[in-house]
Amino acid sequence: MTDSLPFSRHFSWPVAVLNGKAARVADRLVDYCTVLCDRGLSTVEAVEQLTYLLMLKLEDERLRRLPAVAGESWPAPPEPYRWDSLTRRQGDDLVAHFSGVLAHRSQHGTGTMLDGVFAGGQNRIHDAGLLGRLVRDLFDAVPWSVHGPDVLGEAYDALLERAMNDVRGGAGQYFTPRPLIDAIVEVVQPELTDTVVDPACGTGGFLIGVHEYLAQHQLADATHEERGRYQTQAIRGHELVARTAQLATANLLLHGIAYAEQPALIAVGDALAQPPDRQASLVLAHPPFGRHAAVPVGPFRPARHDALARADFVTGSIDKQVNFLQHVMSLTATPGRAAVVLPDNVLFATGAAETVRRHLLEHFDVHTVLRLPVGIFYSGGIKANVVFFDRPSYRTDDHPQTAKIWVYDLRSGRKFAPGRDPLLRSDLDDFVSVYLPGRPRTDRVETDLFRCFDVQDVLAQDQARLDLTWSLEPTGVGWLVPPEEIAREVVHDLRLALEEFEELAAELHGEVG
Repeated sequence: MTDSLPFSRHFSWPVAVLNGKAARVADRLVDYCTVLCDRGLSTVEAVEQLTYLLMLKLEDERLRRLPAVAGESWPAPPEPYRWDSLTRRQGDDLVAHFSGVLAHRSQHGTGTMLDGVFAGGQNRIHDAGLLGRLVRDLFDAVPWSVHGPDVLGEAYDALLERAMNDVRGGAGQYFTPRPLIDAIVEVVQPELTDTVVDPACGTGGFLIGVHEYLAQHQLADATHEERGRYQTQAIRGHELVARTAQLATANLLLHGIAYAEQPALIAVGDALAQPPDRQASLVLAHPPFGRHAAVPVGPFRPARHDALARADFVTGSIDKQVNFLQHVMSLTATPGRAAVVLPDNVLFATGAAETVRRHLLEHFDVHTVLRLPVGIFYSGGIKANVVFFDRPSYRTDDHPQTAKIWVYDLRSGRKFAPGRDPLLRSDLDDFVSVYLPGRPRTDRVETDLFRCFDVQDVLAQDQARLDLTWSLEPTGVGWLVPPEEIAREVVHDLRLALEEFEELAAELHGEVG
């Protein structure tokens, strides 16, 4: 298994996940993650520290077997900043040296994938005894690279899941459930020739999902040239939060998607700040819910929120989801396809949201909407959808590119609760089945949960609403929503309404200012 290292461009592509081995590795990592949290670190901080140590150990093992790999270059870091330098130290000297190692690796990177893991890295383990146990007992005691990307990737997924559990209740943290990712990837059917981008990649869930789909369906038969292009050009992501980008980069490495010394695949920064420099044939995204950051306008009005406007946008808006939808539209190549998770208000709000919806229906083929159930995200009361659309190769006439909109209702009568009653992949089996992946959409058949709407009827509405519904409840007592859930939804809807009023006020102020 030595050639399956995520730190080498020479590896075998995983076909199946070794759940037993991955579970044992994950248990060891999670156990020490718990110990770190008991010493005052947040779960994300604990995962960061374990990631730094794991990557240093894997690098060391890679360097030790370097002579056995003919014709492969490896830009080794200076000896004082490698794994061995930690194993030779104890006590306060170890703590100080680990801080120095991370500072050096952070400041002297050259833009590689591995450098992306250490970017901005800081030592947060100040207990010398605990750090010594991590170095000697967890990582140095056994070889880690023998597991390969199938086991290491699965184990790291479990560790990230633990971290996301810890922060999901916080503002802006909307972890995409893996069953939903897998279903979306299955119906869009990525190809080895695709360029895949996630402009709000988080810890890389969509990118990992695409990789595992391709590993199962196409990579085994890929040529050497196709694999090389796939590793270096096919997949990339963008993430606003530097700390999250570190975890995403490590995630891609440990899943064997990239090798350590290649240029970074995750860009750090605000994806909405400027138009994309290149497009992609497949765009998958779950943008963070909430408004875009305030933009101060003028020296005497620093608190005013101004609508974000770009030359490639249909309209300016302070709504982050509306802007991300426009960004995804710009990212999607001709021809190309996209799937994006959006909250309900983007599908029915007036103003900028309606303008963007009408443009989307006119210039893209919005063929499918998946109405997601409440309770699959750890922030209560969130109502969201997955909107699937294609960008056709050409436009033949003045008619809208969208003709029929198929809506699947996974929401009505369904209730989930992360941790207690989570969304499972089997809950999406019927959606995947009626979607007919790879077959003409003219073959689709309506069911109780899957209905077709004519785009002309949608455009004829005052608001061109895409929150298209129909009654699924029989006469009599229907599904009863708990009062606390109703209260959360009311608060959420009021916040969205307030944001719309603020957007309108900002637009009116701009007209008279």
